[in-house]
Amino acid sequence: MSTLLIRNARLVATMDDARRELRDGAVYVRDHVIEAVGPSAELPATADEVIDARDMVVTPGLVNTHHHMYQTLTRALVQDNELFGWLKGLYPIWANLTPEMIRVSTQTAMAELLLSGCTTSSDHLYVYPNGIRLDDSIAAADEIGMRFHAARGSMSVGESRGGLPPDRIVEDEAAILAESQRLIERWHDRSRHAMRRIVLAPCSPFSVSRELMRDTAEMARRYGVSLHTHLAENDNDIAYTREKFGCTPAEYVEALGWTGRDVWCAHCVKLDAPGIGLFARTGTGVAHCPCSNMRLASGIAPIRAMRDAGVAVGLGVDGAASNDAGHLLAEARMAMLLQRVAHGPEQGPSAMGAREVLEIATRGGARVLDRDDIGVLAPGMSADIACWPLDGIETAGAQHDPLAALVFCQVPRVRHAVVHGRVVVRDGELTTIELPALVERHNALARELLEAAR
Repeated sequence: MSTLLIRNARLVATMDDARRELRDGAVYVRDHVIEAVGPSAELPATADEVIDARDMVVTPGLVNTHHHMYQTLTRALVQDNELFGWLKGLYPIWANLTPEMIRVSTQTAMAELLLSGCTTSSDHLYVYPNGIRLDDSIAAADEIGMRFHAARGSMSVGESRGGLPPDRIVEDEAAILAESQRLIERWHDRSRHAMRRIVLAPCSPFSVSRELMRDTAEMARRYGVSLHTHLAENDNDIAYTREKFGCTPAEYVEALGWTGRDVWCAHCVKLDAPGIGLFARTGTGVAHCPCSNMRLASGIAPIRAMRDAGVAVGLGVDGAASNDAGHLLAEARMAMLLQRVAHGPEQGPSAMGAREVLEIATRGGARVLDRDDIGVLAPGMSADIACWPLDGIETAGAQHDPLAALVFCQVPRVRHAVVHGRVVVRDGELTTIELPALVERHNALARELLEAAR
């Protein structure tokens, strides 16, 4: 069994139930599990590997609850549209995706996340042309070393049936369900500390049928896997649900069995008060994606009202073509600032502070993904850890509150990141893949993808 010691930290922010913040703190890991957290003087002085974290803040690894990693290939396209127009502009390009593009873009997105202190991510892949399978994403995650919730997305209602996507990129519903079952039986790990879980994720009310939603929920409950979808993203999304189904988005998911601790929905920018109450009562989670919501002019999600009602809220960077970045700490900063735009600067019932948004980015994301083993630095938890530098120009002048400095300032890159007890970022560089070669291949594939659509 191997051991890892992170010691001498300026501050260890545990995010445990007491929200302890330990000056000159340390974390001791055995294999992939945290064994002890406390003052450096009280923990062992040696280990198989020791990281000196002086001038650093140590936090739980951040948790990303919503992403479309393939979209790193189409950044900065369709720049001036709301959601529906943006999708219609990009669907024809995504129709030319290949399995290699999925593998490379997944690693590109994961590299960006890891370098921003994120150790666990969900990815919602819902486009499957040209022989693509979710297995392509899973293989990429295994190689780079990220904890992964692989969401098998789907679209089955094309334009000819009143949906938004072109008919050529939707799938047969029986085939979707058969593939979902195969993936669960092949890849899902329901054990504690699992590095890989499968999620079933029909894309949205405007791209799948009610029957597929119901059948997917039944399969998920039968196998004990989580459910994920987009919901109430903007005004057009609301109008579509009312016109096609005669109800609000919250009423739509409730009628289809899509509420509970095993369900989380992306965006929910336009979730109304009854919907917030429903989500709070049932434990249904929300992935808040502030940068994407601003980029597409969708609005400001009512996160303050959700949190006050007890809704589980996590953060998501969303698609890399609607953000167009994948820096989760920067997403946390934007989430805090945006709630202040909406509700005022005072911490308390009207706004959001640095510690609350870091809680959302860690233990909040864990709750949304229905996990009890990540998002907290405490004995028995998975050894997912981020070490943030405080010695750069970015945090100069903010040393009096090092934890707040992470959010109010802008730390460009994590110093070290540990996933499942393994150091995957050391001294600001990835240890598991060659990043320059990955970026070069990614850019070549992005050019090929655009040329194929011309």
